Amino acid sequence: MSVRSKLGALAAIAALIVAGGAGVCLAADPTPTDLVDALNGVFGKHAGMRAAHTKGFCTTGSFTPSADAANLSKAPHFAKQVPIIARFSLGGGDPNAPDNAQDNVRGFAIKFDLGNGQTTDLVTISAPMFFANTPENFVGLLQAVGSGDKEKIKAFFAAHPESTRQNAWLTSHPIPASYATVGYWGVHGFTFTNAKGKQTLAKYKLVPEAGDVGLTPDEAKAKGADFYEAEFKERIAKGPVVFDLKAIMGKDGDQTSDPTLRWDDEDNRPTTDLGKISIEAMAPEQTCNAHPFLPGNVADGIAGPANDPIFAVRSPAYIVSFTRRQQ
Repeated sequence: MSVRSKLGALAAIAALIVAGGAGVCLAADPTPTDLVDALNGVFGKHAGMRAAHTKGFCTTGSFTPSADAANLSKAPHFAKQVPIIARFSLGGGDPNAPDNAQDNVRGFAIKFDLGNGQTTDLVTISAPMFFANTPENFVGLLQAVGSGDKEKIKAFFAAHPESTRQNAWLTSHPIPASYATVGYWGVHGFTFTNAKGKQTLAKYKLVPEAGDVGLTPDEAKAKGADFYEAEFKERIAKGPVVFDLKAIMGKDGDQTSDPTLRWDDEDNRPTTDLGKISIEAMAPEQTCNAHPFLPGNVADGIAGPANDPIFAVRSPAYIVSFTRRQQ
């Protein structure tokens, strides 16, 4: 795979978090600022734009919880319908990233309006795993790729086989025909607590009601590098784009510290319906730019993994990126 193709894959993975690249001198534990600087080192700085998930568009809609959602969590949006804003995007920091690249994740970030100025977020990608299990490895990967040195790239992947899993998954699946026709995952394990105090481990998954629809290589080539937004506008003009939000149920012994690993037999696990995400209108980009989408912005009744170093670094890094683009 060429360095350019590798960057596409990494960008895909870089999608979720704002993280590192080449030419940055880092301490043993990269700070959120280090991560954003490093990502800019690979993809460049683009004034007023996100450091990651740069190319995308904003939408609005609503979330309607299922009857079973409150049995898992006392979170406010699992008890009543709430408005949402949502952004679809491509991974990485290139504002001109090609829509028809196979080795890049698609992103779907959602902000639930809980009322009285309160929100909670859900950040997902179109692959069921992340590409690095520590901030150090995330930075190391982008440093290797950003160097353009094929031997360094080869050595990194040889030392970190876990960082090949997401790319392998993406390249074994068709290019999504639309942001509306691909599934999305939360990749981290979350603990839900209901009103009675019962706790349940789960992972998020979004299932498109339009079905999973992909493109052949020839179809993708014919579509060109910039078709997703126009396709979505045409689709949404005909009616809402709906996703079923599901919880993949955890069990005793499931690990939560490494987002590059899936749970055993995850695709065949029992799921609980949490409700429906209905995307109903396009929105100006500023609607989504007004506030960051933070993986760690969880409502009472939902807790992120305490032992996952990637989860821990994502929200602080997003805040650094958000602050910079506001300036």
